[in-house]
Amino acid sequence: MTEGTPTPIFDGETSRRGFRMNKLFMSLRTEANRERFLADEAAYCREFGLTDDQERAVLSRDWQAMIDLGGSIFYVYKLAMMDGRSMQYLGGVFTGMGEADFLAAMKAGGRRDG
Repeated sequence: MTEGTPTPIFDGETSRRGFRMNKLFMSLRTEANRERFLADEAAYCREFGLTDDQERAVLSRDWQAMIDLGGSIFYVYKLAMMDGRSMQYLGGVFTGMGEADFLAAMKAGGRRDG
């Protein structure tokens, strides 16, 4: 998150908004679904009825947009793992720190906002 940007809250409204997208992410638990997704990502998104904005976010791997559109970090991470991305990578994206800086901050006891 950049300075002045509020931390997203995953509440009931957010859950409802992101339900279909999160359901898609959860489906990626199985190898067969991962293979189907990778074969035609756009078609797979359409199967779940994602909004146009959600589909664009998934296809372009716009991690922040996925969160803003109702994605749960725990579900979004399933897609990131398919791309070989770590949770520290996502932490870096969401804080604007980059993966290495985010990891260093966590090892030093956590992020400190001054």
